[in-house]
Amino acid sequence: MTIKKIFPKLKKWHLAIKIIPIMLGIVVLKLLFHKFSLEFISLNALFTSLIAATTFLIGFLITGVISDYKESEKIPGDMASGLEALYDEIYILDKNKGNSTTKNFIVFHKEFLKSIIDWFYRKEKTRSILDKLHKMDDHFAELESIIQPNFLTRMKNEQANIRRMVVRVDNIRDLSFVQSAYAIVESLAFFVIFGLLVLKVEPFYEALFFTTLVSFLMVYMIFLIKDLDNPFNYSEHGESGTEVSIKPIRDLIARLDNK
Repeated sequence: MTIKKIFPKLKKWHLAIKIIPIMLGIVVLKLLFHKFSLEFISLNALFTSLIAATTFLIGFLITGVISDYKESEKIPGDMASGLEALYDEIYILDKNKGNSTTKNFIVFHKEFLKSIIDWFYRKEKTRSILDKLHKMDDHFAELESIIQPNFLTRMKNEQANIRRMVVRVDNIRDLSFVQSAYAIVESLAFFVIFGLLVLKVEPFYEALFFTTLVSFLMVYMIFLIKDLDNPFNYSEHGESGTEVSIKPIRDLIARLDNK
């Protein structure tokens, strides 16, 4: 089996692999707490209520970030559709009334597509992308004399939609979900894991098993929520984690390069 075939199978486990050092640390701490008789808490209803409260808050957080993530999944495809619609209009115009104006817009459009990819990877600032969208108006002004008004209106509508999606992506990746909710969940998870470390359960292998299992689930869910909270984090991981795929835009660039 080749590395390319193995990698997609490992991709879904990237978070589990990422938290392995944390889990090893928790296991070592549990062994040390048991060895030095530092387990002084007995299992009771208050402790199980704490676990239930933490689970509830984790569920609340993941429900919130999933809604944003579902919306984010649609953005690259919608953006690619809008950009291709823009290209189709200018392509038809170039075929029928081609001149330097139409050819300049085609060149501008292809360069703009590459800038969009750089922007997703934070190699280009949002302000720069918005400035380029504004410069599109100069091309529209030059096209007014050779294009039908309804065609130009459609192009301006696609421009507005692309601008809206750029601003939306910028907000999603720069604004995190309720920070105070993160703080309380992280605090509760810390106390739950600490409680499991000092919890006395016999036989010890059962205590070790449940400490590892519950700690793994809580740490994993917190990492997952933070990962889902920024589905456009290509600058750090590329498209190897939970980031939404920008393949529609890459495919568009490949198609236009072949025309």
